[in-house]
Amino acid sequence: MATAILTKAFYTLISLFVILNYGLILMGTMARVRAKVQGRIGQPFYQPYIDMIKNSAKRTGITHGIMFFLGPVFRLAGGLGTYLFIPVIFGSAVFANFSFSGDLLLVMYFIFFGQLGMALGAGESGHPFSPIGVSRGLAQMTAFELPFSLAVISLAAQYQTLSITGIVAAQQGGFQNWAAFTNPLAMAAGMLAFLGMSMNNPFSVVVAPQEIPIGPPTEMQSGFLGMLQANRAIFNGAKMVLFMNLFWGGAAHPNIFIAILIMVAKTFLIYLYVVIVGVSFPRFKTHQSIRFFLGVPTLLGLAAVILQML
Repeated sequence: MATAILTKAFYTLISLFVILNYGLILMGTMARVRAKVQGRIGQPFYQPYIDMIKNSAKRTGITHGIMFFLGPVFRLAGGLGTYLFIPVIFGSAVFANFSFSGDLLLVMYFIFFGQLGMALGAGESGHPFSPIGVSRGLAQMTAFELPFSLAVISLAAQYQTLSITGIVAAQQGGFQNWAAFTNPLAMAAGMLAFLGMSMNNPFSVVVAPQEIPIGPPTEMQSGFLGMLQANRAIFNGAKMVLFMNLFWGGAAHPNIFIAILIMVAKTFLIYLYVVIVGVSFPRFKTHQSIRFFLGVPTLLGLAAVILQML
């Protein structure tokens, strides 16, 4: 029993190491893509490593209370919890994580847990703009959670399970079995919700670039910011793997290296989709963002659920 626990812990550390580095490289690569679209040279792809190491090496003497310091901890717990209950490579013992112990409802809870913890932490900072960012973030999150939840309900009804591993298993046998093709309405609702979940343009209403000085880059500093940057890499990777498993057949192959390449290709394209939308549209106002998610994406999610009930 002890050997099995140690083996699982070792596999988990390998999985975390891979997703952390993949997330950092992907963030740096996509930042360079955005720069090229805007006619700039852009940062090197390894810049996120430099930023995280630099911030983690610093210390601060500023204190705003216990909850302020627990905010990044809760945020990291949300990212880790989301990732650790998702199978990264279908059928792999190394990259299965703890998917056998959780399901979609638990993963959705962890997605919200990190956001709420960060909101509580920012609220204790005393910054006058903190309530603005918190209210914007939670309002938009509530809005995009509705079509995402409807898409999840539709998939659960289609496959008769809330297990992510079970959903991936049902999509094996060819691309024609992917939920993107067998349940396109749920896929459309989920992928539109993913835009808000990624919080890039046009849904970057929390940080609100060039409008108000708010968000973790200004509220947090030193090692706390380094922790948030590490979580951003893990959380982004977790969300892309989750949507790959739900709608795009997951990553499955007898050869583990080919399976990893499949995972990288699919998640890269999912992230590229977010970047393309982000560089193509200006940022919404908060009420425009909420109205958008409560409109077409929610209607698509409702239609997907109704079709599964017929």
